[in-house]
Amino acid sequence: TTATDAAGRTRTNESSSSSSSSSQPASSAGESKMDLRAANAIVARALEVGHTNKLQPLTVAVLDAGGALVAFQKEDGASLFREAIARGKAMGALGFGMDSAGLAKVAAARPAFINSAFAATAGNVVPVPGGVLVRDHAGKLIGAVGISGDLSEADEACAIAGIRAAGLSCEAIKDSRECYLKAHL
Repeated sequence: TTATDAAGRTRTNESSSSSSSSSQPASSAGESKMDLRAANAIVARALEVGHTNKLQPLTVAVLDAGGALVAFQKEDGASLFREAIARGKAMGALGFGMDSAGLAKVAAARPAFINSAFAATAGNVVPVPGGVLVRDHAGKLIGAVGISGDLSEADEACAIAGIRAAGLSCEAIKDSRECYLKAHL
């Protein structure tokens, strides 16, 4: 079936011969995307892990694969620029196809390149840990999470915990990387 959404975009939904599992984070039509339920689960768990670890107030932005904001929360006490930083971490990850921790390595090795990217994107790239690509279990990119508020490694650990809680995946989960935080489960 074909439908047009409120923004005038046309979508084609393919019917699936298998029934959709209620534990699937993707839409019921079998389309793998970042939906509001999964995005909210990521935000909730990320903030919970932040509280458990007594982190500074966090700001969490969840974007879909096209860079549109799906869910966002800024905790009381989070500083003014945290929203832009969280989005920049997520948008940078999406734009370069790698977690923002990887972008930090690129920035260290090729500062002129990252400075050019920063200028070309009007500052929408923040190359420090805390921006994590989100994939479904088939490996399809469905969005990114950006978190800002504490040490960048702690921000990243909260993002990974949120992704795991939503039943989704990322490189750190796939690689069974050890978590930076002690109380992350």
